[in-house]
Amino acid sequence: MTGGATAEPAVLDAMELTSDPGLEARFAESAHQILSHLVSGGAALGWVEPPSRDEVTELLDHVFSAARAGDAALRAAYLSRRLVGFGYWLRYARPTHRPHADLEKIAVDAGAHGRGVGRALTAALIADARQAGIEVLTLDARGDNTNALHLYRSLGFTEYGRLPDFVAVGERRYDKVFCMLDLRRQG
Repeated sequence: MTGGATAEPAVLDAMELTSDPGLEARFAESAHQILSHLVSGGAALGWVEPPSRDEVTELLDHVFSAARAGDAALRAAYLSRRLVGFGYWLRYARPTHRPHADLEKIAVDAGAHGRGVGRALTAALIADARQAGIEVLTLDARGDNTNALHLYRSLGFTEYGRLPDFVAVGERRYDKVFCMLDLRRQG
């Protein structure tokens, strides 16, 4: 893996990540650092307080296990062997919902914003969903996360619902925005 300050991110899937012992050994810790830094800065990633190392490790173990079973995809973005972002989707567990998956998380290190990392991760996860036979990929985002919502729209997601003032962070309230990408309509 190569890359300098202006290089495109290398986007690895779960199998590629686990086949490199050096990257795999540092992945959970690096992911924890990214999430902690982002959540501390108020990022809309599902936590009010930064998650613990154990919580992130448990989450990633679950995603890796689901990916091995064909029920998830995980992507990690690297610049010069440094994790700068990751994301994953999980297939819905209910039998009636199995053709669908939820894009659970895209987290990009603040220092890598504006470098195409989020777009590269999301596009790779969409391709993984298409290859896995996912018909509809869903996600939700906090209404003030305008950059993420713009990215998702630019990749073909459409808003299908909104819960006004649903997310409570202290005294502040934000809309919860639901988006979907219908892969049946895209070939």
